[in-house]
Amino acid sequence: MRLNSEQNHIMLNAVIYICSFLLFWEWLRPLQEITDTGSVFIFIVYTAFCFFLSYMQLQWWITSPLKLIGLLFILDGLFIQEGFLSKAWIDYLVADLGLNIQAIVSQQWWEMTALFRSLLFLILLWLMSYLLYYWFVIAKRTLFFVVLTFIYITVIDTFTVYDGKYAVMRAFLLSMVVLGLTSFQRLLVQEKIFRLPKERYFSWLFPLIFFVVFSSFIGFIAPKFSPQWPDPVPFIKSTAEGVSGQGSGPGIRKVGYGENDEQLGGAFVQDETLVFTAAVDDAQYWKVETKDLYTGKGWIRSEEGTFVVNENGTVVLKDFVDTVEVEQKNAKIAFNDQELLPKIVYPYGLTNVDIQDPIQLHHFKFNTESGEVFTELISSGNTIRVTNYSVEFDQPTFSLKALREGHQDDPLDIQQKYTQLPESLPQRVRDLAVEIVEGEENRYDMAKAIESYLNVPSRFKYETDRVAVPTGEEDYVDQFLFETQVGYCDNFSTSMVVLLRSLDIPARWVKGFGPGEEVEGPNGETGYEVTNSNAHSWVEVYFPEIGWVPFEPTPGFFNPTDFTSGVDIEDLLNSEDPEEDIPVSEMEKPELTEEDETGSAKSGSGDSFLSKVNWKLMGLIGIFLVLVGYYVYRKRYLWLTWIKLRQYKNKSDVETFIKAYKFLLALLASRGMKLKSDQTLREFAYQIDRYMQTNDMRRLTHHYELILYRGDQENGQWKQMNELWEKLIKKIMS
Repeated sequence: MRLNSEQNHIMLNAVIYICSFLLFWEWLRPLQEITDTGSVFIFIVYTAFCFFLSYMQLQWWITSPLKLIGLLFILDGLFIQEGFLSKAWIDYLVADLGLNIQAIVSQQWWEMTALFRSLLFLILLWLMSYLLYYWFVIAKRTLFFVVLTFIYITVIDTFTVYDGKYAVMRAFLLSMVVLGLTSFQRLLVQEKIFRLPKERYFSWLFPLIFFVVFSSFIGFIAPKFSPQWPDPVPFIKSTAEGVSGQGSGPGIRKVGYGENDEQLGGAFVQDETLVFTAAVDDAQYWKVETKDLYTGKGWIRSEEGTFVVNENGTVVLKDFVDTVEVEQKNAKIAFNDQELLPKIVYPYGLTNVDIQDPIQLHHFKFNTESGEVFTELISSGNTIRVTNYSVEFDQPTFSLKALREGHQDDPLDIQQKYTQLPESLPQRVRDLAVEIVEGEENRYDMAKAIESYLNVPSRFKYETDRVAVPTGEEDYVDQFLFETQVGYCDNFSTSMVVLLRSLDIPARWVKGFGPGEEVEGPNGETGYEVTNSNAHSWVEVYFPEIGWVPFEPTPGFFNPTDFTSGVDIEDLLNSEDPEEDIPVSEMEKPELTEEDETGSAKSGSGDSFLSKVNWKLMGLIGIFLVLVGYYVYRKRYLWLTWIKLRQYKNKSDVETFIKAYKFLLALLASRGMKLKSDQTLREFAYQIDRYMQTNDMRRLTHHYELILYRGDQENGQWKQMNELWEKLIKKIMS
């Protein structure tokens, strides 16, 4: 009889397949950090669902519809608002598929929708569940996927923000278990060992378990060398071809600070190369320069302004008046040698710069109009790039009361320079600005209204890879606000400046870097790592009695500037609030119509509970439980046999023997060897023995007939018959 090793080692196969799922999970973990993939947990649940169905080895006409239903449930929950499988639902799905097929045929891959990309990804997960089952359980060829997993983790860890430290440890543990168990199974097959006592299994597997645990423990606690090679990312990116330089302009570029902003728009690729680290207590905008003249396509400066030279390090670039509340702070900035900038980056309220590098005599040249700060050698007048320097600054806290209540009479030079717009600006941009600020009475609330209008993700989408470039007579802001509604910080900040200027509110465009990612220094101090991906643009609005105040219209970014209500505590306590006597429970309570009140009275708590039930989730859970129940029923003889073997082992009465023999007949029937109605027990026993190449069934049947027809109870044979019965059971299960 040919023995099936898969059935011989059910538990080992289950452990191996679970490990294959956990290894594949390591491929899915980084997606949320390195891509714009959302709801990764849902994809992981679907993967587990597909793996479970693949392991059950049901007929394809059962598993395929179940996997398809799960796939459609996920697409419905993530993307489609219509009722599940309704006509509108199907029409939406068909239309989306048609649109994406056209995009594929025309090779416009960037036009594929999120729904279609998710569909392809779910199909990939579906296929991987079968592929890994074949590799790990059937073919026992696990090394290839294990090696691929390690390569994947190391590449992702090296070239992205994903930290693969613990992923490598998990992959090592799982890989050792998988490789050890598959080698153990192959050894059993090679040596033709098809039955192994339980205690032997443990004794053979114990060295594997000990090795995996011990080596993992030693690897975790042992001291480790620091990286022996320099970071390859800056070198690879600096020598890579096919990507244009940093800065603005059409085409696909690499994100980062650039000089030329005359033509905004176009896609860019992310670049996580470290630019500088800043040891500072709080998050800051890192300012580099401002520009004032909008051309309809981008930004230039109307004039270069006057540069001020100072040798003693005092660089005062405070864009606000002295009455603004400030806190004196300092920051230490250390640049990456490969990413040096020709200008000083600094926070708001700069008062002093001190260079830490041992360089020749130098001085600072700064422009009070554009906000640029250069470092020059006194001997040659050449601009130099500084690696390490510290800055002192007065961190401002702006009073909301002062911003709202201050007068709005701007100086003439400010009004002329920072409200200019091209004559070609479409009228609908100006009309939109008036519509947005309708009902607002002061400059601050108008600016916040425009900021909030642009900062709604459902209205404008932040994206970097499908951003249009205006052509011909198209206006950059008009195209973004009314046509594409897709862009990045340049689109949002430029649009806010133009909308404000159309209302005669002075505003300017600011370039620099966002706060970066907060990190902890070696001595526990707070610091920030700023990369090329943190290159950013934002808005400054002028307030006559305050100065220039930053605003942040880009979705997903925050304004690190401090604001305070500006109301004294004593005034706040003495103020009479007309709503102070209204109970909290009655504030902003909507008035119910008669119909609403009647409906509420009728609905009761039962309807409230039903309305809160997530029926899609309950449906998935129900399907899962049905599948589990079906699997348990289908494999019932596995666990029933285990129970019967222990139940009948130490019993020696006639009733037990009869039950054991009947269970043996039922087990044979479940394996397709059923006693026919026209067969005698002896004929059936002879058929079984011929098939199994033994005479045990005939001996057991002979003893059964003696007991059943003659009532013989030879106690001396109980032990022998039990051994025969157990031997037959194990052969059948094999």
